[in-house]
Amino acid sequence: MADANLQGSALQPAAAAAGRLGCEPATTFWGRLPCEDDAPVAAVPSGGVLVVDTLSHEGLLPEQGQDPVAFFGHHGVPRDLVLDDAVRFAAECRRAPVDGPHVVTGPIRVEGARPGDVLRIDVVRLQRRVPYGVISNRHGRGALPGEYPQGPDEVSVFTPVEERAGGAVGVLPLSDGSTAAARFRLAPFLGIMGVAVAGHERPHSVPPGPHGGNIDVRLLVEGTALLLPVQVDGALAYVGDPHFAQGDGEVALTALEASLRATLRFTVLPAQEAEREYGRLTGPLIVTPDHLVPTGMDEDLDEALKHCVRAAIELLHARFGMDRAHALAYLSAATDFDVSQVVDRVKGVHARIRIADFA
Repeated sequence: MADANLQGSALQPAAAAAGRLGCEPATTFWGRLPCEDDAPVAAVPSGGVLVVDTLSHEGLLPEQGQDPVAFFGHHGVPRDLVLDDAVRFAAECRRAPVDGPHVVTGPIRVEGARPGDVLRIDVVRLQRRVPYGVISNRHGRGALPGEYPQGPDEVSVFTPVEERAGGAVGVLPLSDGSTAAARFRLAPFLGIMGVAVAGHERPHSVPPGPHGGNIDVRLLVEGTALLLPVQVDGALAYVGDPHFAQGDGEVALTALEASLRATLRFTVLPAQEAEREYGRLTGPLIVTPDHLVPTGMDEDLDEALKHCVRAAIELLHARFGMDRAHALAYLSAATDFDVSQVVDRVKGVHARIRIADFA
């Protein structure tokens, strides 16, 4: 196939150094998340910063040939724009068919974290590692299982990145072979950010939960933070499932999946301090410059919404002293409740509470 005329270069693995965590077979999980039995592959003090490489699973999966050079070469990507760590990972790693698709980097020990504390992960910087991504619909999954894919084969839409004065955009062809395309703004984020679970069983990488994991909330861009209740000593944090862009819902099954290099700050909030600021967290809470974003999750979307409303009420009660009846009234009048995703078995809802309303 002809060269895809891609703009930009690949951000290949950096040399091993303090403050960096590469995406290698020894530092990753494929399709599972860490539990308390897993040994950390990196450690940081509370407040410490770590640069972490992540890999998209697109082009690595067995049903895609587990050969990223061939997979992306079919779309016109030259070898120097295929990530070396993706090639190594595909060659050396295997996953059980029942496991999830995601490549997860970690676990990372955060010194001083104890069960009952809250771990704050600040997204300091996100760098695109390649100038392209993939959007997939496969396995009869997504928001319309049984209707899409329309044939027996998976659909993986190759999507180049185009640099523009107003910011990079994804270029999505209108159909196979089409020269016309839809262009949409990129907003990179990590779909998976989490902490290890207590116990001896590694969770599946697809469904999110109180530990975070595959929450797929597109608000987690540069300059935001995720707060998670710590379950095990050291927190044993991890990240993965990098995206270049996603719409709320992620209805196809994946959004624009592509590899990122993340600069992250890990801070332990002691239990009492965290409870004063945010109430007793029972699941992920996102903080942006403009919003507090509680979440709710359940296999039933109606129940996920109820969990999110309850979390929002308790957050307003703890942080601003609102009585719960007034908190519910405020949420009804002033807060958007958005569907995070409906494709990860456990569905997600998040609420955007404007901080300025309480200035």
